[in-house]
Amino acid sequence: MSVASEKYKSERGGTGETVKIVVQALLLALIVRTFLFQPFNIPSGSMKATLLVGDYIFVSKYAYGYSKYSLPLSPDLFTGRIWASKPVRGDVAVFRLPRDPSVDYIKRVIGLPGDKVQMIDGVLYLNGQAVKKERVEDYVTTDEFGAEVHAARYRETLPDYKLPDGTIQKGISYDVLDLDPHSFSDNTPVFEVPPDSYFMMGDNRDNSMDSRVLGAVGYVPFENFVGRAELVFFSVKEGDPAWQFWRWPWTVRFDRLFTRINGSG
Repeated sequence: MSVASEKYKSERGGTGETVKIVVQALLLALIVRTFLFQPFNIPSGSMKATLLVGDYIFVSKYAYGYSKYSLPLSPDLFTGRIWASKPVRGDVAVFRLPRDPSVDYIKRVIGLPGDKVQMIDGVLYLNGQAVKKERVEDYVTTDEFGAEVHAARYRETLPDYKLPDGTIQKGISYDVLDLDPHSFSDNTPVFEVPPDSYFMMGDNRDNSMDSRVLGAVGYVPFENFVGRAELVFFSVKEGDPAWQFWRWPWTVRFDRLFTRINGSG
C-alpha cells in the first residue's frame, strides 16, 4: 500500500472518530436536557428579587416526574405524569402556559389542590389565614438613566402543612416586592384551586401575570409542569447580551453565580 493510501486511510479514520465523538456528545446533551436538567433564561422581572432579568438557570426535569412537556417538541405520546412527585408549596417552577402550551412561564407555587387563595390589602391569605409578612430592607436597583430606585420588600413565610405521608413540610421563607401599595392585584376574590392543579404567583407581586388573572394564566394543571428551578449558573446585567464574552468582566453579576433558587429560605 502506498504512503498516500495510508495517509488517506488515517485521515478518514480520524474524521470518522471525530464524527462519532460529536454524535455521542449530542446524544448525551439531549438525554441530560430531556431527563435531568434544562437551561432557561429569565426574560422578565416578574420574579424579582429572587430571579433577575439576565439570569440563566438550571431546571430539574426529574423533580416532578415526566409529562409530554418534558420531551422535545412535546409529542402527544401520553397524558398525565409518570414517576410523579408533587410540587411543594413555595417551589419556584417552570410550567407551560395552560392557554398556550408553547410558552414557558416561571412562578412560585402558592396554592395546592383544594387550597383557597386570596389577596387582601397586599397580604396573602391561604385557607382563610394570613401568611406571615415582615418588612425588610428595600430592594435597590437603578433605572435606565442610572438613578437609584427603591422598592418595598417583604419576607413572606408560608405555613407548615402535612404531606400525604403524614410528615410535616416546614413552610419556606422568601422575599416579595410591593411596587404599588394600591395595586389592583392587592385585592382579589377567593380562588379555590381545582384538583390536580396549582396556583402560581410571581414574587414581584405588582408586576406579574400569574394565576390571579384567570383569563391569562389561571390554575396550572400538574401535567403542565416542566420542572423545578434549582440554580442560577450564569447572570448578566439586564440589557447586556450574554454572548458578548469580551464584556463579561463588566456585565457578569458574579455574586449571583451558582446560587440556589429553591430551598434557600
